[in-house]
Amino acid sequence: MSWRIILGLVLLAAAIATGWSLWTHRDQRRPSDERSDRPDYVLKDFEVVALNKQGTEAFTLRAPLLNRRPDDQTMTLTTPLFFFPDKQGGHWQARSQTAWVSAKADEVRLKGDVRVDSPDNAPQPVKMTTSQLNVFPDKSLARTPELVTITRPGFILQGRGFETDLKTKQYQFNSQVRSTYDPSTSP
Repeated sequence: MSWRIILGLVLLAAAIATGWSLWTHRDQRRPSDERSDRPDYVLKDFEVVALNKQGTEAFTLRAPLLNRRPDDQTMTLTTPLFFFPDKQGGHWQARSQTAWVSAKADEVRLKGDVRVDSPDNAPQPVKMTTSQLNVFPDKSLARTPELVTITRPGFILQGRGFETDLKTKQYQFNSQVRSTYDPSTSP
């Protein structure tokens, strides 16, 4: 047997092994295709103004920490303070322990010790507390299925399942509604 035949057989075996290896590993995902929990950017101690499709303010946000996910472009926030504009030029202030903002900033989910205060220019101050609140800035809408407490001067209102229009300041409860007159909260 000549050395050329032996070399040819070795090269043929190497080609078959390489082809088999490529064939068996073809379905494995590449690392870049996998979902990553690592943010593509992080902001610390910042303030940002998000604009809606019309180019007007959807909301202003201040927070000590923001993480943006590269795969779905959503943001998670730690102890955020949101300012949502109303018709009269004031801003509703909303605080929570954490928040999630959709990629297009058309949905904000506040979670944990949510507190919302009416604009400073409101004729009667309103304070609202709940454990979760979903805000849709483009629609000026906020809602939650959780228990909500609204405090106004001399009046406390509680209920489960809540929806409000931030521009008209009209709201409704779905169930377990209870109201209390409380002179200690009057001016």
